[in-house]
Amino acid sequence: MRHMIKGLCGVTIAISTLAMADDDYSVVEERIRALAPQTKSIAISETPVDGILMVQVGGDIVYATADGKYLIQGRMMDLETREDLTEAAKAGVRREILASVDPSKQITFAPEAPKYDLMVFTDIDCGYCRKLHAQMAEYNEQGIAIHYMAFPRAGIGSPSYDKAVSVWCASDPQGAMTQAKLGADPEAAQCENPIADQYQLGRELGVTGTPSLLTAEGQMIPGYVPPEQLRQRLDQMNGVTAAD
Repeated sequence: MRHMIKGLCGVTIAISTLAMADDDYSVVEERIRALAPQTKSIAISETPVDGILMVQVGGDIVYATADGKYLIQGRMMDLETREDLTEAAKAGVRREILASVDPSKQITFAPEAPKYDLMVFTDIDCGYCRKLHAQMAEYNEQGIAIHYMAFPRAGIGSPSYDKAVSVWCASDPQGAMTQAKLGADPEAAQCENPIADQYQLGRELGVTGTPSLLTAEGQMIPGYVPPEQLRQRLDQMNGVTAAD
């Protein structure tokens, strides 16, 4: 509970409250605001379970009883369809946020006609991030475009943050990224850069480790996945069969 309150207090995204017809969820809103006084607004909607409401706060999803008495953290699953309703809701939130990202501030490695575009939050010093980058040609051969976003896990002002700034500010960001992923310290450089904003965006989207992969539909794939397996997973997520 203490961890949840800390997370909610850091949310500053403005989201309108969705009032359901003839229902008054003001008690739930008041209770959530008491836990997260810095939140500008929240969104409340009904779930398939009577008496349980979904409460959206930034990129986070929690649940509450309609009387505002109980708060529930965790995932809601439809056992008949096996659909993760919580992840579906989070994907929708992420999709809206991702629409505001400026592609020109990403470092992109893409085939000529990509089948899938993935936003990848990366840390220069992350071992599995380096493993992913070492197989970039294979990801591209699988029709997967990688659009890098910076997520220095140690935070703003850390050595990893400084390396990310130098990579993004290099005259050849792609080349600088590749050299940095090989373990070489990038040549120090400074410029107006998106590193802090991308790091904050990653936190808002629920990124906790690297690499974290996000599809254009807002679905998150945490961690390293080999190229061929990643293509199979993306095909499965999009309902693509081998015959297609």
